[in-house]
Amino acid sequence: MADFAELPRAPLQPVALDWALAAGIELAVLRLDLIDPLICGNKSYKLAGYWQQAQKIGARGLISLGGDHSNHLHALAAAGQRFGFSTVGLLRGEPHETPTVKDLQAFGMQLHWLGYSGYRARHRTDFWAPWQALYPQLMPVPEGGGGHLGLVGGAVLVEQARAQLATLGWGDYAAWWLACGTGTTLASLVCAEEGAHPVYGALAVPMNHGVPEQVAALAGPEGYELLDACRGGFGKVDDALIAFMVDCERQMGMLLEPLYTAKALWALREEILEERFARGSRLIFVHTGGLQGRRGFGL
Repeated sequence: MADFAELPRAPLQPVALDWALAAGIELAVLRLDLIDPLICGNKSYKLAGYWQQAQKIGARGLISLGGDHSNHLHALAAAGQRFGFSTVGLLRGEPHETPTVKDLQAFGMQLHWLGYSGYRARHRTDFWAPWQALYPQLMPVPEGGGGHLGLVGGAVLVEQARAQLATLGWGDYAAWWLACGTGTTLASLVCAEEGAHPVYGALAVPMNHGVPEQVAALAGPEGYELLDACRGGFGKVDDALIAFMVDCERQMGMLLEPLYTAKALWALREEILEERFARGSRLIFVHTGGLQGRRGFGL
């Protein structure tokens, strides 16, 4: 396998959740978690655009940043090992081990710990200058793979889903629903849909973390809605959420994770109970992957 383009398509699978069925709502899940054991989830689609650009400018690899359980860095490091390009990860906090950090090292990613104040500086305009001086052969990738280049790979998701509708007996669908971290995958879907179907994004981070502004810059002001689903902040997980996730896993026959997919499903349930969608509506839920992050919660 030579590049992201060779990754398999994501299957679209029907699921039965009692609270959706009671409301007369049909759900299907686009399983980005199944496209590859390591380079999985929406991260693979966002990274595709950055690696394409890196190759065009003659870069030898990618440098990016994230936390000690980062799905983004995990996919990047695995891709670098698989496809033969260099990777560097800038991590939040002080040096310590997590299952994800061990994987990053095993995949050959060079790690630098920024502390907490150093990581907060990532939004400064001069943040990348010293790192580009240290690694001139690498192209920087924003946190989470966000930004315009991250849109490149995601547009194929609409094509993949539509190509599989007939297998579900669906002629059409009412809307998309997915978790949002940077909002890039949502923006990609909005651009690909061109107003044909609305896209709903359940925010895994607080509303004031810049996601609405980023989505508007990438996709404009229309065709989507963002909803607060962070439950008190990014990384905040409570017993009720875990119990809900475990129950959904049992009913759906697939694993989820608490930071993104479980929070997005919780928000979807709340909106269905509030009768946002008419009976008979068919919704596509995007499983954005990130299952490696379950290990951070002992799951």
